[in-house]
Amino acid sequence: MTVVTERLGNDTLFATAGADEVATDVVGRPLPEFPVPAPLAGHGPARIIAMCNQKGGVGKTTTTINLGAALAEYGRRVLLVDFDPQGAASVGVGVNPHELDLTVYNLLMERSVQISDVVVPTAVANLDVVPANIDLSAAEVQLVGEVARESVLARALRPALDEYDVILVDCQPSLGLLTVNALTAAHGVMIPLECEFFALRGVALLIETIEKVRDRLNPSLEIDGILPTMYDSRTLHSREVVARVHEAFGDTLLHTVIGRTVKFPDASVAAEPITAYAPNHPGAAAYRQLARELVARGDAA
Repeated sequence: MTVVTERLGNDTLFATAGADEVATDVVGRPLPEFPVPAPLAGHGPARIIAMCNQKGGVGKTTTTINLGAALAEYGRRVLLVDFDPQGAASVGVGVNPHELDLTVYNLLMERSVQISDVVVPTAVANLDVVPANIDLSAAEVQLVGEVARESVLARALRPALDEYDVILVDCQPSLGLLTVNALTAAHGVMIPLECEFFALRGVALLIETIEKVRDRLNPSLEIDGILPTMYDSRTLHSREVVARVHEAFGDTLLHTVIGRTVKFPDASVAAEPITAYAPNHPGAAAYRQLARELVARGDAA
């Protein structure tokens, strides 16, 4: 009986077992097989997933970029919507939003601007982006006086639904009006969670906000899963945080875990997804597994 441990640097991500043993994830649950998704006969309608956590630095943008690239590798047409005024998702796929005349701000605030005017192709096949820059920070104030202000993004994305299979919205680290717009537009929410105590504390507040949006604005909104990020199996703290999330939220905790590695910031500097920058790295394998897990769960096409 042999057990092989998958590692990301020094981080144990999951254990695979011999023929007479069951592979398990980091909390000891049996790890299902996530097959490579079958090719699609056509594209659309898209499922919109908001990448949301009011705490900054938990891996929202990294996950948006790399999950999008992994889904694109599997033949899905993916649109990234950079919904953070910092514009990190745009820069992370090689788009300089400060050189553009039209961004997501114009899409929200100017009725004459259509989403087709704002979409920018990336160097990754099947992956496009709606870029953002600091102009977006003004939208939060300007939207306050709008009729149906929580639904502006949903209206703007509607014409693109038949063109894509998945739309990933990279939210800013807040629970303000822009994030409420993303939750109102979305079919599902993914919560990247740094394996650290302070990140854990905010999850209950975020889920309360998601439930309010579901009750008042978007009855079909689902929590697609909590994704542990920056996991380090060498530390008791990381293991305890993941165990507490599983204890509190059960199978909302995804099987896939993203380990801590310097390759993610390296890929960001290179303005490439890790699947292109270091395609054989365990970090790229982890995001491919996440893509397969979402498809297997029915949360992506």
